[in-house]
Amino acid sequence: AGIDDYAMMQEMLRRRFSRLGHAEAQSTADTSVEPAKRDGQPWGIIPDLVLIDGGRGQLNAALEVMAEMAPDVPTASLAKGNEEVFAPWSPDPIVLPRQSAGLFLLQRLRDEAHRFAVTYHRNSRSKSAIQSALDLVPGIGPKRKRMLIRHLGSVKGIREASVDEIAAAPGMTRRLAEKVKEYV
Repeated sequence: AGIDDYAMMQEMLRRRFSRLGHAEAQSTADTSVEPAKRDGQPWGIIPDLVLIDGGRGQLNAALEVMAEMAPDVPTASLAKGNEEVFAPWSPDPIVLPRQSAGLFLLQRLRDEAHRFAVTYHRNSRSKSAIQSALDLVPGIGPKRKRMLIRHLGSVKGIREASVDEIAAAPGMTRRLAEKVKEYV
């Protein structure tokens, strides 16, 4: 019910570090196996540091997962606003000097993570915004979708057409036409 920032962060960390466990299991079974990779990225590599975007609450949520999944990986967080660094070993936030190269590096890392996340979510939303009912029909790919729209004019035209009219479109069969009527 609603957005839970802490739970989302924990889920992301569990997913990331469950890949680490999978890679370790593979490498202990066979020393010739490389770390697990996804999109060319070696997800089986243990990071030197996990930096969380947020304050003490986000850090505590992350530390719960890190304790069970990767207890030896140091974890800290950077809170926007006062640019405070929170670390599990310090009860008070660490405030780096405003002109500090370390603070500048942490800010750049955080800003890059934001840029990446915002771009990903924008792309996800734009794809779903231009999705049509035809995208949900199994067996209807981009070519058949284009042919159906050319043949019947629009998704509304497809919705109003009979199974026989849909089957008459180039590249269509009666069975696919029945599926289209079922989904559209």
